[in-house]
Amino acid sequence: MAKRGGFGGGMPSNMGNLMKQAQKMQRQMEEASKELEEKEFTASSGGGAVNVTVSGKKEIVSLKISEEAVDPDDVEMLEDMITAAVNEALRSVDEFSQERMAAATGGLGGFPF
Repeated sequence: MAKRGGFGGGMPSNMGNLMKQAQKMQRQMEEASKELEEKEFTASSGGGAVNVTVSGKKEIVSLKISEEAVDPDDVEMLEDMITAAVNEALRSVDEFSQERMAAATGGLGGFPF
């Protein structure tokens, strides 16, 4: 009498396909991660008075402040513009990362990225 529903002596073909898909997904995720690390994201605030560029590793690469933005009597305004530009650039990194990882995983959820 033949056994039903077991794994028998070999790996079922659907398990083999699943492993191939997982390996492909892993390669795509590694490629997306490398692409992210090499990419830079720029954001500005204050109508372009403050420009910040961050890497995909979330490190500030450059920060440019126009002379018009430097008012010794209103340092708080400059601080706010810097904060806004940095936060916007970091949001761009996160959005790009989420898009690339979703593409690599085929939209599967549950992965801790």
